[in-house]
Amino acid sequence: EWTMKTSIVFLLCISVFPGFSQGRVVREDETGFAECNVFFPGQVPPEGFTEPFHVKICQQYNKEPRFATLYSTKDKIPLYSAFKFTKPAQSEEENWLVEPQIDDPENDLHEMVHEADIGGTVANLGANQALTSDYVGSGYERGLLNPSLLNEEDFQVATYTLTNAVPLSPALSKSWHRDIGKVVEQALIPHCSKMDHLYLLAGAIPSNLQVKGKVSVPESLWLAACCDAPEGWSLGLVKKISDENSLADLMVRELEKQLLPGVHLFKGNCGEDKQSEEKREAVLRVVSQIRSGEQVVKSNNQETKDQPVEKSNNQENSGWVRRVAGILATPFIKLLELLIYIFVELVKFVFYFLWLVVKRVVGTILDGVYSLWNGMVSYLKAISMVLISIPYDVGRVIVNIFLGFLQIVRDVMSLTYRILSIPVGFILHLAAFPYHTICAIPSVLKDVATGIGGTFSLVIDASAAVLHGFYYLACHIIKRFVPKGSSDD
Repeated sequence: EWTMKTSIVFLLCISVFPGFSQGRVVREDETGFAECNVFFPGQVPPEGFTEPFHVKICQQYNKEPRFATLYSTKDKIPLYSAFKFTKPAQSEEENWLVEPQIDDPENDLHEMVHEADIGGTVANLGANQALTSDYVGSGYERGLLNPSLLNEEDFQVATYTLTNAVPLSPALSKSWHRDIGKVVEQALIPHCSKMDHLYLLAGAIPSNLQVKGKVSVPESLWLAACCDAPEGWSLGLVKKISDENSLADLMVRELEKQLLPGVHLFKGNCGEDKQSEEKREAVLRVVSQIRSGEQVVKSNNQETKDQPVEKSNNQENSGWVRRVAGILATPFIKLLELLIYIFVELVKFVFYFLWLVVKRVVGTILDGVYSLWNGMVSYLKAISMVLISIPYDVGRVIVNIFLGFLQIVRDVMSLTYRILSIPVGFILHLAAFPYHTICAIPSVLKDVATGIGGTFSLVIDASAAVLHGFYYLACHIIKRFVPKGSSDD
């Protein structure tokens, strides 16, 4: 549902705003952040971020630069976002975007788009940047470095990009946006002569802890402010991840030491040599009040400068009294905040529980209706098949009966033929007997005569053979015993 809703919103925004939330990755041969250099004092970006996996992004909307981001493709989080305070919008609508060119530099998409609408048009999507799926079920929210609450409506759309988000717990994300909003609106803006001269850098220090083995969880969050005016000042704030209520103020040079070696956030350290200590002290007092939970009373900067020394002393005394009162009231305020938080969470839990019950009940009813519908469809299908098969079965039975009748007729005819063939054959054979016997007599007589003649011839031949044998034997004896001379005679 969420993906469908955001996709619809995205398409509507494209149809209504042709230049919807454009952003582009700055090439190496371009100076700084190109059009987004206006978000840095003197149009000079921070120095010292020189790793090859540091990518510069000029975040745009309606073809206008809105803020600048330095993104780490190694840690999959932004290292800082540079922006200026604008009039906050009354409402904000989340529409998370991704930057196609970080993963696919050769891609023709030169603007940020919703990842659900990219499809297969971007090669290696998610290889160098975090995606929505990396946060789902992780227990972390997409915390904005450049908070949307500090931007007017035209700027808010551009802030909801994953290149401006870091993994934060829900409580930490809420406290970070709350504290930064109060500091900027109540401490920084009132003490800078012109709002256009206030430059803001919000960043994160990566840690070794990763979400799903991919997105680095920040070790701490920081904010650097520079009022680049004749009576300017600079200030750094750090919030530790381990303590959502922490908010430490420090010099910008001290903040730079906690970042990479050789880092310089502002050109010339925001004119640190010419900074107004009074302005800076006034800002620190308001930050201290915000940290302690006191109600900050906004003062006009020009009136403060024109006040006499006596009134300044009175304000310091009254400020000291308010500070003591704030210290005494802090436990009660914290307790009240805790009770409100518990009440809100309890209400959320009740609504969530009711929603879960309604969802389960509706789901059970829908499942029952679905099962009933499937049963009815199956029943009607079975009945239809039976009704359709009845004519077929009747026809098949009639055909089988007819074929059986034909088989019986054939068997009867065959049996009749066999019965009738017995006497007919006997009569035929009986009638043929005289013919075969009478006609055989001449042949028999011929054979008898032939046999008698053959026997007589055989006797004659045998007698001749015996006489010839005796003759031959007598001749042989005579030749053996009678002298040769007389034998010739």
